[in-house]
Amino acid sequence: EKCEVVDGQPTCIEETFLTCWATGDPHYRTFDGKAFDFMGTCSYTLTKTCDPDPALPVFSVETKNEDRGNPEVSYVGAVTVRAYGITIVVARSENGIVRVNNHRSRLPISLAQGKLRLQQKGKSVLIQTDFKLKVLYDWDDHVVVKLPAALSGKVCGMCSN
Repeated sequence: EKCEVVDGQPTCIEETFLTCWATGDPHYRTFDGKAFDFMGTCSYTLTKTCDPDPALPVFSVETKNEDRGNPEVSYVGAVTVRAYGITIVVARSENGIVRVNNHRSRLPISLAQGKLRLQQKGKSVLIQTDFKLKVLYDWDDHVVVKLPAALSGKVCGMCSN
């Protein structure tokens, strides 16, 4: 919920979010609710800013899929988030560790004057920005991306239609 004063009156508006995820070997669910399976073993853009509007935040979320010992099955092996000129990599092989601009770091972390924050949430890492991008990765095979619904149609990648 977002509250502000409009014409001298306090007004609260329910904020809605788009959600995309990849899990298992990997099964995907896009921001618009479509489901698909994709077994590629490269790096893929889940979502990024594609609208040329300079007022929009510039960011990207990528996954690197790896095979599971069977060339027909892959899973998310790493997640890379880029925002504010900072690159964060969370790799399956480094449980509890994140890499910030290629430097190993422990959580919690606040970057870009608090605009980019990383913290432990249960068995996962939560990466969030001041523009309300949220990325949750469990250091295994499950990644969730949430964006404000206001960014609908302004992003592209595997999470978009």
